[in-house]
Amino acid sequence: MPAGDKVRVYDLARELGLTNKELLALLEKEGFAVKSHSSNIEAEVANIIRDLVIAERQQKNGKPKAPEKSESKESASKKPSSTVFNPLEKPIKPVTPKVEETASAGEASEGPRELHLKTPITVRDLSAGLNVRPNELITRLMGMNVFAAINQVLDEDVVTKVCDLYNVKFVRLRRDRQTTVEEKVEKEEENTAPENRVPRPPVVVFMGHVDHGKTSIQDYIRKTHVTQGESGGITQHIGASVATVGKQTITFLDTPGHEAFTAMRARGANATDIAVLVVAADDGVMPQTIEAINHAKAANVPIIVAMNKMDLPQANPNKVMVGLQQHGILSEDLGGDVAIIPVSAKTGLGIPDLLERILLEAEMLELTADPDANFKGLVIEAQMEQGMGPTASVLVQNGTLRVGDVLLCGKCWGRVKALVDGQGRRIAKALPSTPIRIMGLNAVPEAGDTIVKCENEREAKERAEQAVQAEKDEALGTRQVSLEDFFNQTSQEELPELKLILKTDVRGSLEAIVDSIAKIKSERVKCSVIHSGVGEVTENDVILAAASNAIIVGFHVRTSGSVNKLAKQKGVEIRLYAIIYELLEQVENAMRGKLAPEIKEKYLGRAEIIQIFENSKVGRICGCRVTDGLIRVNAKAKVFRDKELIYHGQIQNLKHFKDDVREMKSGLECGIKLDNFEDFIEHDVIEVYESVSIAPEL
Repeated sequence: MPAGDKVRVYDLARELGLTNKELLALLEKEGFAVKSHSSNIEAEVANIIRDLVIAERQQKNGKPKAPEKSESKESASKKPSSTVFNPLEKPIKPVTPKVEETASAGEASEGPRELHLKTPITVRDLSAGLNVRPNELITRLMGMNVFAAINQVLDEDVVTKVCDLYNVKFVRLRRDRQTTVEEKVEKEEENTAPENRVPRPPVVVFMGHVDHGKTSIQDYIRKTHVTQGESGGITQHIGASVATVGKQTITFLDTPGHEAFTAMRARGANATDIAVLVVAADDGVMPQTIEAINHAKAANVPIIVAMNKMDLPQANPNKVMVGLQQHGILSEDLGGDVAIIPVSAKTGLGIPDLLERILLEAEMLELTADPDANFKGLVIEAQMEQGMGPTASVLVQNGTLRVGDVLLCGKCWGRVKALVDGQGRRIAKALPSTPIRIMGLNAVPEAGDTIVKCENEREAKERAEQAVQAEKDEALGTRQVSLEDFFNQTSQEELPELKLILKTDVRGSLEAIVDSIAKIKSERVKCSVIHSGVGEVTENDVILAAASNAIIVGFHVRTSGSVNKLAKQKGVEIRLYAIIYELLEQVENAMRGKLAPEIKEKYLGRAEIIQIFENSKVGRICGCRVTDGLIRVNAKAKVFRDKELIYHGQIQNLKHFKDDVREMKSGLECGIKLDNFEDFIEHDVIEVYESVSIAPEL
């Protein structure tokens, strides 16, 4: 700042992050008496105060105090020999428990202290951690061309740069969501020794078209494998059943195949080891059969086909074989790797072969678990039951579940009060691949959630509360991805993908649209039809779309009210079309939507500051002459001093004499109020532009 210039007290207070009262006290302490916060002080005095405050803060933050600058005799004579006033003497109370600090006794002289913060980090969090006032931090950020409100989340690189300014080393702590159930499961699995693992029963799900015999086959198994029979017994249970075949057991999931499969896969869980696809020999491959195939493939589990109703005269095995082959299911007899077993749920034909094949697949998968490990399970179903409170039907995946165990399940926790099998009997423990009903949780968990054992109730409660807080923090931290972030991400990961579920009125239209979508070429984004079929959009389509993050596209089909309601609940978009080219055009637009738009600056005009006005209500206003183009309210603005960028913000207000105006053209004079910036001087140049979003090319 040139010699002779003056600075208002309130401007200096705002710059230093002090209240006006604190700065007035500091000035008086240093012998520079002023009347009020609106008084002017000499630039030399302002520099002395700046040096004092910066030195005190550096000393407080562990940085050796910098040598004082040489001062004029006049200014030195004004300074009393008394102790310097410390504007940070009154500590700022941290507003969040997310901040942790570590520093040793000798750290001040050996290096910077460490500041440990958990993401997402807001301006408020960082100011509390650094023990500086939020408005001071906001001013610092503005100097870095970062304009953030007190509750706004900051990028980690910005946090690092700010900490460097205060001689503090930023250390990022893992997010709470990553330190709850998921981290505990990973740690337990890492600690499981291979020699402790033993074979476990397979978990099997039956899938297929309605009325093709999924339930009938399971009913036949139940009736033939009764407790009194030689072959073993079967235990009924909510959501699952266990059949004993000789000396081995098989766990069947009884919940509706598509719903269970997709809901659990949507949460990153895989509840089943093997999928049995039931196809009626008299009916062949139908829409829900195709859905089941796509679900099983998406979950990456082995498929066994049970070709049911072989006892009927109209059974047509060749029709079934051809239909399956058209959808990527090739029989072992034709050189494929899928077993297609003829069965009859009515006569029992082929049922022993089906069970034998299930056990063979399980043997090939080498399914194992460690009964001595800490318990890990998967919630199949959960509900609030009258007289029992929250209950959860759980599939034990590893370890052994016992009465009295303390459990953690997402945001829920509790101690096991009782374990109930399918016959209503209370048992003491449950081994891997066993379905069991649990009582004792404090709330109803989500189907598909992982459930694990904790050391004690305190740990379980704390981790559940952390999960709740992490969910709130994640909502707070939601922000748009910048173009730079997007390209950094896509350079390290696979191409972004648009997933579609396609439903049409007739198969001819279906094939034509699928072929046309396949011809849309792009090197930057992929488009995949993960499921297609003939008929109206169903609830199963919505569930699959929710699990796969897909869009449902319909051609000459309709949706029912219940389907639309479910889609709204799950955040699934359904688009219906009557013209093919419109459908394809919208698919291309959706693919572009997966790419970040290109943002370009469109130059509008330039103005030079020729005079500065002080206004007690609105602050400093720069009087300008528009030298080129035009100046517009709310447009982006850059301020240059000697060709160096000193501000990047926005035109807040524009005046022509006393009138508010929307824009001013070249050759005219006007008053410009910039947003959150008043540190301008005469002859600074203001360049004005607007951001233009350009649709990306495929």
